[in-house]
Amino acid sequence: MLLYSIKRLFAGIVTVWFIATATFIAMHQVPGDPLMNDKAVVPEIRKNLQQKYGLDKSTTEQYFIFMGNMLKGDFGISFTQQNRQVNDIIRDHFPVSAALGLLAIFFAALGGILFGALTALYRNRLPDIIIMFLVILGISVPSFVFAALGQLLIVNLNSFMGQSIIPVAGWGSFSHMIMPALVLGLGSMALLTRLMRSSMLEVINEEYIKTAKAKGLSPLRIFYRHQLRNAILPVITVLGPQIAAITTGGFVVELVFAIPGLGRYFVQAVQQLDYTVIMGTTVFYGAFLVLMVILVDIVYGFIDPRVRIN
Repeated sequence: MLLYSIKRLFAGIVTVWFIATATFIAMHQVPGDPLMNDKAVVPEIRKNLQQKYGLDKSTTEQYFIFMGNMLKGDFGISFTQQNRQVNDIIRDHFPVSAALGLLAIFFAALGGILFGALTALYRNRLPDIIIMFLVILGISVPSFVFAALGQLLIVNLNSFMGQSIIPVAGWGSFSHMIMPALVLGLGSMALLTRLMRSSMLEVINEEYIKTAKAKGLSPLRIFYRHQLRNAILPVITVLGPQIAAITTGGFVVELVFAIPGLGRYFVQAVQQLDYTVIMGTTVFYGAFLVLMVILVDIVYGFIDPRVRIN
């Protein structure tokens, strides 16, 4: 198990290096100039800015400077936010995205496991048909559509109640998180529901389930101890990447609901060609995703005794 963990960590480090290199190359292929703004209209000021950010050096030198700083955990200074380190942006705003993402993955996992089990137990009957129709909608409809519909629902609810029950946008309390988390988790909930349904249908027909029924075990015990426990393993496999994807992928939702998360700053950095923020947040997101995949692989080896890791 230790050797396997070391191999996975090494593969993760190589993956993060590849992400950082690909991001650096991509950013230097993007047309435009991050210093073409009001600050750099004077040649002397522009020259000073190029020296400050290392843009007066060759691309190769910039790459090694970037990689050296990254190894030290320093992603540099933002081009557009005066005297603000990229590390400070990540430290200040990633907890907001993480809190929203964790609540969203809680809704997604709870709903996915519950609905997936129900569709398997009521296969080809009305609950299965209704839930699978909603699953198709959850996968097909973009998140910004659900975000707009969610805000419309909040406005109508507040109007019906005659007071503000749930805030339409903003950040600061748990009530601000409810609708954005639901919207953010819908896609993952639909995916987990389909996965849980398929896994449950496979488990239901296994020999040990028939044996448990022959022993006279109660349907509830069979469902909890044998069907659900074994069917949930594939869900756990994809849960790590889903946690990372939800936590780092709520760009549109954060913009629509005016949430000061890291995704919002990433979108602004792309619009303003803020190279350091784009590269820093991309590498951070990539490293976080790789870490979650590694953790899930290791945890899966402990959960499933049938898995033998050499």
